[in-house]
Amino acid sequence: MSHELATKLRVGTQKAHTMAENTTFIRCFLGGVVNPQSYRKLASNLYFVYSTLEEELTKHREHPVVGKLFFPQLWRKASLEKDLEFYYGPDWRSQVAPSPACAKYLQRIREVSQQDPVLLVGHAYTRYMGDLSGGQVLKKIAKKAMGLGDRGTAFYEFEAIHNHGEFKKQYRLAMNNLPLTEADCDRIVAEANHAFHLNMDMFRELEGNWLLALAQLGWNSLFNRRPVASEA
Repeated sequence: MSHELATKLRVGTQKAHTMAENTTFIRCFLGGVVNPQSYRKLASNLYFVYSTLEEELTKHREHPVVGKLFFPQLWRKASLEKDLEFYYGPDWRSQVAPSPACAKYLQRIREVSQQDPVLLVGHAYTRYMGDLSGGQVLKKIAKKAMGLGDRGTAFYEFEAIHNHGEFKKQYRLAMNNLPLTEADCDRIVAEANHAFHLNMDMFRELEGNWLLALAQLGWNSLFNRRPVASEA
């Protein structure tokens, strides 16, 4: 059944996507102002998000809809474990915990997994397609802003996917061929928008001293200075 779910998701989440990009944390990030403490907290929150999402997707790998989007090569949990060891040290597991906004996000993923697994498609789309697209830009920014070498950005590296563009085409085709009704598609788009807002709540927790960050962002832009990590 072809219903252009991929297009419905892209168009239907456009407003939420723009709103997410305009949160202070992401605006500063895109401008090259990255606070190391905030970034490592983001990495720890994402670890819990992906651990939960990938656990729930695995539970439904035989589901007639969710199972058709079972692509373990997308999984981010192991990559984030590498990053957390880099940022927190070998005992990182004892130092990280979900923030309040992250806990709310995890609860929603588990809730839809139990009550309406089809909605996991919206969560998978929101996270993984963004990682394969804008995530590659964020990797370069993070490396430059925080002076990183070869470690600390494993999250953005998809070693099992050699051609991101081709893989995204494959993923979109799989979405478009899911056995869904139009009503199902509408519910998935609504859930994807909800996922964007859950992400925005996590970003807002990380804004910290946003006046200082915005001032540095303006300074970098005005004088075309090389971005450096803020210490907000």
